Amino acid sequence: MPVITTIDDLKRMHRRRAPKMFFDYCESGSWTEQTFRENTSDFDKLRLRQRIAVDMSDRTLRSTMIGQDVTIPVALAPVGMTGMQNADGEIKAARAARDFGVPYTLSTMSICSIEDVAKATKAPFWFQLYVMRDEEFVDNIIQRAKNAGCDALVLTLDLQLLGQRHKDLKNGLSAPPKLTPKTILNLATKWSWGWEMLQTRNRNFGNIVGHAKSATDMSSLSSWTAEQFEPKLDWDMVARLKEKWGGKLILKGILDVEDAKKAADLGCDAIVVSNHGGRQLDGALSAIRMLPAIVAAVGDRVEVLMDSGIRSGQDILKARALGAHGVMIGRAYIYGLGAMGQKGVTTALEILQREMDLTMALCGKRDIADVNRDILLVPRDFEGDWA
Repeated sequence: MPVITTIDDLKRMHRRRAPKMFFDYCESGSWTEQTFRENTSDFDKLRLRQRIAVDMSDRTLRSTMIGQDVTIPVALAPVGMTGMQNADGEIKAARAARDFGVPYTLSTMSICSIEDVAKATKAPFWFQLYVMRDEEFVDNIIQRAKNAGCDALVLTLDLQLLGQRHKDLKNGLSAPPKLTPKTILNLATKWSWGWEMLQTRNRNFGNIVGHAKSATDMSSLSSWTAEQFEPKLDWDMVARLKEKWGGKLILKGILDVEDAKKAADLGCDAIVVSNHGGRQLDGALSAIRMLPAIVAAVGDRVEVLMDSGIRSGQDILKARALGAHGVMIGRAYIYGLGAMGQKGVTTALEILQREMDLTMALCGKRDIADVNRDILLVPRDFEGDWA
């Protein structure tokens, strides 16, 4: 077992262990992948201020997210097909989050169902909703989330249409994978992944198959989503879904100040500044670049979270310094899951926690609540004057 000290260590292990189509699904963006790359590289433009001769004892990273106590201000983001990165992946990730003391968000496009995760974890989690054309399905899945005790609904607004992701199309992405000469050759080198997958019944989209019309065969994810995702989703529909849910609501996929204002006007509990990890509109600005303007516009009215591009505890601290109340991580924990299952998710969270703690101390802060823009050196053109 190699010595694991960074998220990149987990990423390398994940790549070796998981089938190519599922690693590529995690590690890719749309079109040219410009936004995917800049989500991470723009964090490097932000520098930290080292402070000395200050009391660095008794540090704490404890915080809250939508009123819930958290060990660190991090939630596990919804990631489709998590159960294809590692057998029963959603259950393993949810258990790791529960034990660590951070929220877990289950995707509509999960392999393990809402009921599977609720039964296996015995703890509340967040549920992420994609709006489908089938209104009956949407009503039913909201009720299923209520029945499972989910304590927040994360409504994703930036995937009415599926961005073109070249790797997924070329790999023939499907769950379970189609057995072609190409995939068989790749799977033959992933015997530990295959052996674990044979031990579970969860190999398809547990929230969809058997619950949605025309979902008896979802071998082609891209064609099914093109048929079923609701392109007419608008703010009036969001308001109706908010009323149907009746609980805490997080709106995910906000990347524009005007949209942030509309979300705040709606009365949601939080928004997530996000570009879907660079997997939707290629050429859009990175989430970390858009964060300060959105915080300035609505941060006094709604809790602002952020995702897209976070690969280290320093990234989390930088987002917090620019006004994010907390963050959601996707790839960072998926690398751990793909590498070592539940233990890998825990390892990822421990790495992020350790990096946050050490960096915060060296910036002269003892409490995450006191972290602000003072710890950063921000380039004059970082936020830019975009016309």
